[in-house]
Amino acid sequence: MRMCLLHVGLPAVTVLGVADLGIGQVVVHVETVVTARPVCLRCGTEVRVKDRDPVELVDLPVFGRQSRLVWSKRRWACPAACGAPSWTEQDPAIGASRLVLTDRAGRWVTEQVGRHGRTVSEVAADLGCCWHTVNDAVVAYGTVLIDDEARIGTVTALGLDETLFGRIGRFRRKQWSTSIVDVGAGRLLDVIEGRDAAPACAWLAARGPGLAGPDRPRHVGHVRPVPEGV
Repeated sequence: MRMCLLHVGLPAVTVLGVADLGIGQVVVHVETVVTARPVCLRCGTEVRVKDRDPVELVDLPVFGRQSRLVWSKRRWACPAACGAPSWTEQDPAIGASRLVLTDRAGRWVTEQVGRHGRTVSEVAADLGCCWHTVNDAVVAYGTVLIDDEARIGTVTALGLDETLFGRIGRFRRKQWSTSIVDVGAGRLLDVIEGRDAAPACAWLAARGPGLAGPDRPRHVGHVRPVPEGV
């Protein structure tokens, strides 16, 4: 059992069982280890287990096969007549509450798409899940990375490149986007809507003077093409 726990690689869980579905997919059933029962937030009474909700999460492949993690979540309820509603346990180390992937799988798919440039469809095929499952995780994990101001660092030369993003609607109206590029590093910083100066100025204003230390970066105008590697 200890070897099984090591292969699962999750902190504070008990492996309830492992099933081989015979279709190239392994299912691991787990529950969290509870060292102390929580108490009711309304009256302070120690709660009891009302029910268990099995939640299936897409996990990383194991031994060359796709895998699923079935987490038997406890639903807690207060035995006192205080009127507090029941609630289901959460553990972000296993998986986020609004995603269908485990936390480690969510981080992995974000790196595959963001760092290695793989398509969402390719990654979804590796995990044996739908496109939306992977894309939702990439958006959730990727948004935090994009919003991190520390990711940009010092920029000495800033370039703007407007691109025809697509044609929409009945009359095929042009929709433009502007890529903001760190020319010196050959790195894409962000993509904003539109092609005029207002969105780009708003983007710079939102980041303040810290974008390039005490001074603003030098603007070198439009860049065509975007430097290789962006």
